[in-house]
Amino acid sequence: MFRTIMLDTDGRGVARLTLDRPERHNALDATMISELTEAAERLGQDPAVRVVVLAAAGPTFCAGGDLGWMREQMVADGAARAAEARRIAGMLRALDTLPKPLVAEVQGPAYGGGVGLLSVCDVAVGAEAEAATFALTETRLGLIPATIGPYILARIGVAASRRLMLSSRRFDTREALSLGLLTRVVPPERLRDGVEEEVRAFLACAPGAVAAAKRLIRTLGGGVDAATVEASIAALVERWESEEAREGVAAFFERRDPAWRLGDPPPS
Repeated sequence: MFRTIMLDTDGRGVARLTLDRPERHNALDATMISELTEAAERLGQDPAVRVVVLAAAGPTFCAGGDLGWMREQMVADGAARAAEARRIAGMLRALDTLPKPLVAEVQGPAYGGGVGLLSVCDVAVGAEAEAATFALTETRLGLIPATIGPYILARIGVAASRRLMLSSRRFDTREALSLGLLTRVVPPERLRDGVEEEVRAFLACAPGAVAAAKRLIRTLGGGVDAATVEASIAALVERWESEEAREGVAAFFERRDPAWRLGDPPPS
C-alpha cells in the first residue's frame, strides 16, 4: 500500500500514477521518492500495462523537494547525504527508462523536482491557466538543480537551461511549450481529453515496438549515462554541504531573506 502516491490501471492497460500529497503541494519527500521508484519498476515489469499517465492530486503538480526533507540533509552526515542523492537519481532513472510511454497530466505549477519529473516524461500535456507556472527555484535557496539537471538539459537544451537554472525565474505554460518542456497546452477543462488523445495514439501501436523505440531514442540521443548521474549526485551532495544552502534553507523556514540576496527577483 502506497502512502504518497496512488496507482490504478484500467482495462486497456492504462496506468494512472498520481502524486498524492496535495496538502504539501505534492512535494517530493523520502517516502514519495521511494514509492515513485517502486511504482516505476512495478509498471515496467507488468506486461498488462501499455501506457502510464503521471498526474497529481490538488491544484499543484509538484512543488519540488519537500523543504523539511531538504533541511534534514543539512544536518545529515556525508554518507547519508550521498545515499539520499542516489535515491533521487534512482527515481529519475527508473521513470526515464520506463519501457512504456509516460504521459504527464499537468494541471498546475511545477517547480524544481517537479520540472525534473516532466523532463523524464515522453509527452506532457499542460492546462493553460495563470496559476500553471514553472520554475527551477533551487538557486534562490542556495541549492542547485543537480540530479534533475541532466534530464532538463536533454529536454530543453543548454541555452534555456542556462537562463532558467541560474535565475530561478518563473515561466508560464506558453513558454514551457515553446521550450519543449510541455508537448501540448489545452484549456483546463480539456486537460483529461488532451491526455486521452495522447494515450489512444500509443494504444494503437505495438507495445514491444514502442519499448524498443524508446530504448533506441535513448541510445541515439546520447541519453543520461552513469557518469553523468554520478557527477550530478556528487554536485548535489557538495551543494547540500555548502554554507549558502544552510543559510538559504534556514532563511526560508525563518521567513526572512537570506544574507546573500540583493533586491527583488525579476518579474516572471
